[in-house]
Amino acid sequence: MNFLKNLFIFILFCFSLTSTSQTFSSSNGNDFWSNLRYGGSLGLGFGDDYFTGSLAPSAIYPFNEYFSTGVGLNLTYVNDDHYKAFVYGGSVLGILTPFQQLQFSAEFEQLRVNRQLKTFDETLEENYWYPALFLGGGYVVGNVTIGVRYDILYKEDKSIYGSAFMPFVRVYF
Repeated sequence: MNFLKNLFIFILFCFSLTSTSQTFSSSNGNDFWSNLRYGGSLGLGFGDDYFTGSLAPSAIYPFNEYFSTGVGLNLTYVNDDHYKAFVYGGSVLGILTPFQQLQFSAEFEQLRVNRQLKTFDETLEENYWYPALFLGGGYVVGNVTIGVRYDILYKEDKSIYGSAFMPFVRVYF
C-alpha cells in the first residue's frame, strides 16, 4: 500500500511540474516550453494475489515537422506470491516522421532492476542495470502512434520484457 501512496504522490508531482512549465512559458514567451509535448503511459494489472503497475511519463521537443527528441522516466512494480520486482530508470528518444502517417523511432532505455524470486527453500535476489535499445516503427493518427519496436540488446535472462518485440501506443499532447 505504501507503493501506491508513493505512486500517487509522484503522479501529482508530474502534473504540477507540467502546470508550472506551462505557466512559465506563457509569462516569458519562451518558445522551447510552448513547443514541448508531454505524454507517456500508465499501466495497471490485478489478479488473484498479483499486482503490476507502471508509470512512464515522457516529454519530446519537435525540432521541425520531421524530427523530435525527448526523455522519459519509467517506474514499474510487480508483486505476486513468488516474485517481486521494482524497476526504475530513464530513456532518451528520437522520432523521425518522414510522412504524416509514418513514424520511426530509436529509444535508449537504462533500467535499474531489483527483483526477488522465492523458491521452496530460498529467496534469490538480483539488483542490476539493464540497457535496452529499441528501434521501432508505427502508424500515426493525430497525437497517437501505434506500432512495434524491437530491442536489439535483448537478453532473455536479464530483460524485464517477455520478448525483444513489443507493441506500443505512444500519445503526446
